[in-house]
Order: sequence, then structure tokens, then C-alpha cells
Amino acid sequence: MDTLAIMGDSLTSGTEYEAARTIWNGAVTSRPLAVLRCATVADVQAGIRSAQDKGIALSVRGGGHDWAGRALADGGLTLDLSPMRQVSVDPATAVATVAGGATAADAAAAAQRAGLVAVTGTAGSVGMAGLTLGGGYGPLSGRFGLAADNLLSADVVLADGTLVTADEEHDPELLWALRGGGGNFGVVTTMRIQLHAVPAILAGMIMFPFDVLPELEESLLRSPDELTVQAGFVTAPTGEPVLFAAPTWCGDPETGSKVLRRLTELGEPLAAQVGPTTMTEQLAQIDAMFPAGRHVEIGSRTVTALDRTVQEVLLDAARARTSPLSAISLHSLHGAAARVPADATAFRNRTPHLMVETIAVWEPGDPAEDQHRAWVRGTDRLPGGYPNLLGPGDVERTAAVFGPNADRLRAAKKRYDPDLVFHAPGRL
Repeated sequence: MDTLAIMGDSLTSGTEYEAARTIWNGAVTSRPLAVLRCATVADVQAGIRSAQDKGIALSVRGGGHDWAGRALADGGLTLDLSPMRQVSVDPATAVATVAGGATAADAAAAAQRAGLVAVTGTAGSVGMAGLTLGGGYGPLSGRFGLAADNLLSADVVLADGTLVTADEEHDPELLWALRGGGGNFGVVTTMRIQLHAVPAILAGMIMFPFDVLPELEESLLRSPDELTVQAGFVTAPTGEPVLFAAPTWCGDPETGSKVLRRLTELGEPLAAQVGPTTMTEQLAQIDAMFPAGRHVEIGSRTVTALDRTVQEVLLDAARARTSPLSAISLHSLHGAAARVPADATAFRNRTPHLMVETIAVWEPGDPAEDQHRAWVRGTDRLPGGYPNLLGPGDVERTAAVFGPNADRLRAAKKRYDPDLVFHAPGRL
């Protein structure tokens, strides 16, 4: 590639190039022809135009956390937004202006300094833009909705290189598509998100025997808005798989203490630690559990209840895990997130449900790689999925998840990216 035709810091080899093409999932070996480190909107515009002029694939790297490696364009041009990590907060309006390469941890830290909280996912190293555009389940969703529901506006570079602002008054159709339709319509260089004030955050981790699983349904799907519980299966220090419940309460601390105490009484806990915390601390704990560099494969499904069939599938999968690093996580959509009309955003599934995330994790060089990948398919009997986590081969399942919103998304794709320049999670 003639790198002189591209503005900014373009990398084609060397130590910096290797660092730029290294993402969270160490199993991804894609090698872009060039990585353009974008520090400005002009860099993004130049990169998009150059890729199209030369007829090569284009990808966008924010946090680099997509397990399938779609942040990297193998043999093409990757726009690396990591130099664009600025986050500023207006305390008067409780609005954060978030650059396209900022992570969830960046947004949470800036909000915390202003005495506010940002609606993020569960991991701090995830790109805030990618999380938001795909929907964004998280520990505050019960009270404040998904990350996508808190997107107020976005500055987007389209496939023809033009910069537009999508908000409720200017290009509301693009804003609708960005709220859950993935990064399929352009490169978000800046977005503005709603922040919130909460009296306190109480959170922690409770370990239970497997037989407590049915008792968790009420807390997962029908708890007060202030309480969002993530649950699932991890490996205990003893080496045995255990059921976990990770509650987050954002509200009155006295009421929250009582609610969390009742949660610990659902069964005989193997271990329990809950108390005051911050969003930045929570995100850092998950990052420590799933550090970058390990090999990963992820599957996702959605269920509306913990009925006998779902319990059987989950328990069988937990017992059959092929790596002690692997986990199953149940992300709850309830409360405020479930009261958004199904057609109000591209993210359609607003029926209270659990998103089942099956995460196979193993160390590089593990000879059982094929077995670890096959283990993820153990939950294939369950329906649905989460477009942000579905793999490149899940096009039909992705379309089914979007339901009637799929046709509207296809129309938006045709309008904003008719030449199919962008290929992000949630692609139809």
C-alpha cells in the first residue's frame, strides 16, 4: 500500500504494528496490510477513502474486544481509534462526550470524577462505542436501560468520507440504527451519552451450589430496577465448577443492603462478599478475570425463563467445561431496559430475558483447542442470541434476533453504506 496516500500514523510492520494488531483474543492472527492510528476525524476520513480507492477491506478497532477479531481487516486497512480516548463530562447536564476509541473504563472513570455513573457493560477494556452500538447489557441496565438507550447523539464518518451528526433532530434514522444495530453504518468518532447520579452502588459475588439455580430466576428477571444480577458458572479455587450470582444495587444503600442479604439467603452460600463499590472497581475486577492474550471463543443465546430444559442445558454445559478458565454468564434484561418499545431502537428484544454467554477460554498452545471451541456449541439447543457476540457465520440467527427491525436496518444500510464498506457485529 502506498502509505503516503494516507494521513496520520500508518503502520505496516515493526513493533508498533504488532502491538496495534494484537487484540484481546489471542487466538486472532489476522494481519492487516496496514494499521492507521487515527488521532483526528481527518485521519478516519482519509483512511476510509484510501481503502475504497485501493479496493481493500476496511475495519475499525476501538477497544479490540470483539472475540471474533472483526476489529482487524486481514490483508486490508484497520482504522485504530485507540489514540482517540478523550472523555469529557458536563456535570450540569450529566452528559459525557466520548471519543471513538475510549473504553468503558475511560467513560466510567470520567463519570466517577464528576460524581456520576456511566451505563457500561461488565468489562472495562471493552470499547465504549462498540458496546453501545451493539446494545450493551450491563450492571446498571435494570435502572437505566442498555448502553444503547443512553446514546444521545453521535458524530459519524460515513462510507463516502462525510462527517454527519446523528441525533433526534438531525438524522434520527441513523441514530435509531446506531442504538443497537452495530457499527454497520460508519465510524463513530464521538458520541454523547447520558450519565446518572445514584446514592450508592453495592455489589459483590456470591457462590452457590448448583441446586440454587432455579431460585435465581426471580432475582434475575423480576427484581427491582435498582438491582441487576448477573449469574452463571465459573471454576472455584477448589477446581470445581460453581454457580455464581453477581448483584449490583444502584439506589438507597439501606434498602440495597436488605435486598442483597435476601439474595444470599436463597441457598447456603459457598462464599459471599458484597458491599459498597464503584463502577471502576467492578470493571477492573472483570478485566482481571479475563485478561488479554488468552484464546477465546464465545457463543450467545437468549432465554425468557429458567425452565427445566434451560436448566438442563446450562448445568450439562457447566459440568462438561473443557477448561477451568471457561465460564457461562447470564446477563439480565429487565426493568427499565424492558420498558423501551421494541421498535424504538434497533435493539429489538425488550421482553425480559437472560442473554446466555458461553465463554471458552484457554491458554495459547493448549492442544485441546478444538474441544474448547466445540464446548461452546453445547448451548446450541437454546434459542436467540446477542448480535454483538454472534459469530460471522450467524447471519440467519442475527436477522432473526432483530426480528421486524431487520428490514428497517437493511434500509438504513442501503442508505448510509450502499457499497457494504463496514462489516461489524450485528451484520445482517
